[in-house]
Amino acid sequence: MLYIDTVDSEVLVHKPWFVGMVFVLVLAFAFVVNLTDTPMGQLLRPAIGDPLVSGVYGRFAIALVISILFCLNIVLIGFARYKVQVAIVWLELLFLLFAFFNAFDLSLPFIWQKLPILLTQGLFTTVYVAAVSIFFATILAVVGAVAKLSGNGFAFAIASFYTSFFRGLPLLMQLYLIYLGLPQIGIVIDAVPSGVLALSLCYGAYMTEIFRAGIQSIDRGQWEASRSIGFGFGLTMRKIILPQALPVIIPPTGNHFISMLKDSSLVSIVGVWELTFLARSLGQATFKHMEMLIAVALIYWIMSICMEFIQARIERHYARSKIR
Repeated sequence: MLYIDTVDSEVLVHKPWFVGMVFVLVLAFAFVVNLTDTPMGQLLRPAIGDPLVSGVYGRFAIALVISILFCLNIVLIGFARYKVQVAIVWLELLFLLFAFFNAFDLSLPFIWQKLPILLTQGLFTTVYVAAVSIFFATILAVVGAVAKLSGNGFAFAIASFYTSFFRGLPLLMQLYLIYLGLPQIGIVIDAVPSGVLALSLCYGAYMTEIFRAGIQSIDRGQWEASRSIGFGFGLTMRKIILPQALPVIIPPTGNHFISMLKDSSLVSIVGVWELTFLARSLGQATFKHMEMLIAVALIYWIMSICMEFIQARIERHYARSKIR
């Protein structure tokens, strides 16, 4: 088992050679992954025929060097502080990711040319659909959770049927039923409202169970104490129950918000000009599919990271109430 003394690690962190060695290893990783663009990349091709001619020994040597660099990288990073370790590993993984994308021989000028329309038209539509859907899904979740916790059989039956039905059908099928099915009975809904309605109903059903579990996690004595001082149901829920239930509700709800942001791409099948629709249209028109798909993938990733930061801030805010 590898043991690293904390005093020695503190000294090494401030050594210039340590930081330099780590970044050299990072660059080495990026170079090795990108070998296909160098003469040495010929050694990565499948070995056929005589080993001396086909380059088997060369590939073995490269594999050995990569293994040694990888092991040295892990050992040296282990001497750094926790946050420094995280930053270095993220940096290395980003190098590897962009080296992987570079293997597709992407046309960067084409991406920069189409990026404005992706951000102004596609990104705006995606964020709009996701934000409106999140708002209505939250309302449905609160109402559904209260109905499932009530003693009214009619309300419980409606809420339980709603959650069972919309959690049991794929989101894509729900979108088709709303956009293509409702016009069969004379109810015509445009593409964007159809997408918002499908996302709200689907995720509202999942979030109903999250809110129900969060509310049930609060001790029943809280309800009895609020009633003893004359609080009504609405005031009790707003001032006592929900503030205590939010630390339980926020983490899974935040995950659903991120999932909804990505699942909003499904509305592209009904012709909504969001990110996925634009990427597919621009890629087909110019036969540059990978450029558009990778650009949109990075945009979705950046939006998800932003939502993760917001979720983490909200979690820390409500976690302070548990600190004694």
